[in-house]
Amino acid sequence: MPLKRGSSKKTVSSNIGEMVRSFKETGKIGTSKPDTKGAAVKQTVAIALTKAGKAKKKASGGAVRGASRVVKKKDANSSVKIY
Repeated sequence: MPLKRGSSKKTVSSNIGEMVRSFKETGKIGTSKPDTKGAAVKQTVAIALTKAGKAKKKASGGAVRGASRVVKKKDANSSVKIY
């Protein structure tokens, strides 16, 4: 059964429940095969929130304002500071 459209809590919750039930029956979520039920639930929450347009974004790289990192260029071996 396809996922429902909508961004309400009720719709997102029903989509999560549907995918978890599907995982219990088949052992798969779409084409992936999570090892544990906990991993499957995390994945279904992410999919349901994405479908609803409410996906949470992670901070990339843990960069802090004012911190810099050193990155090597692909074409040369000299390092460059990125602020």
